Amino acid sequence: MNILSIQSWVTYGHVGNASAVFPMQRLGCEVWAIHTVQFSNHTGYGAWKGRVYDGTMVDELVEGLADRGVLGRCDGVLSGYMGSSDIGNAIMAAVDKVRTANPAATYCCDPVIGDVGRGIFVRPGIPEFMRDKAVPAADVITPNRFELEYLSGQAIRTLGDAKSAVSALHALGPKVILVTSLDVHETPDDAIDLLASDATGFYRLRTPRLGLSINGAGDAIAALFNLHWKRSGSAAHALDLAGASVYGLLKRTEEAGSREILTVGAQDEFVAPTWRFAVEKV
Repeated sequence: MNILSIQSWVTYGHVGNASAVFPMQRLGCEVWAIHTVQFSNHTGYGAWKGRVYDGTMVDELVEGLADRGVLGRCDGVLSGYMGSSDIGNAIMAAVDKVRTANPAATYCCDPVIGDVGRGIFVRPGIPEFMRDKAVPAADVITPNRFELEYLSGQAIRTLGDAKSAVSALHALGPKVILVTSLDVHETPDDAIDLLASDATGFYRLRTPRLGLSINGAGDAIAALFNLHWKRSGSAAHALDLAGASVYGLLKRTEEAGSREILTVGAQDEFVAPTWRFAVEKV
């Protein structure tokens, strides 16, 4: 399988492509990575060096792939944080080119907009771009609870609310949806839920709540969920494997007391997760 992943890149640590590419490679997937930024480290440190690229550069790199005649072998596009609508438009153009070359190719969009407690943290215009252009074009989306509320225009307090909001997003176009970091009325205080949905129904995976806040986990689970879904065609199966792998990754990161997610040190979790959890149809 060949996945074109268009995301940010950091030299130190693991977010964006630096969090998404290696897990897919570890599972035997070829990843064609295009970086939208090159930073020394993720912005959570408060200071960094580097620069943001522009949509023209993304266009040029995709054109270079087209010149090599390989887009027909691209099985899907994966995108995450979009630094500007210029980058977003280039990603949409890349999706169109890949689908033209290979009509069976899919698009997975992690609609990075914001988070509970932080609010919207992307540049003006990006939330609307995600809602109006990226999400309707996607086959798979992986919003967190905050993003699900924004994209659906619905407040989420219960599991029923979450299912209603997911159904509203299905109506926009995506066939498969994974909601990450879902904390609703039915979620115990010591747990966190993931909710996946496809044509066969809704599925919940509940894991113990860990006491760390770390960057890059969302990028990893979007990549893993999309890859497992493409291989199996099942949102429930993808939820099972991706949820277990990312829990193991975070658990081992917490145990190590690491400021950065242990993408390399805990890589066995991608292939053979240490902890497994029940997937419930809800």
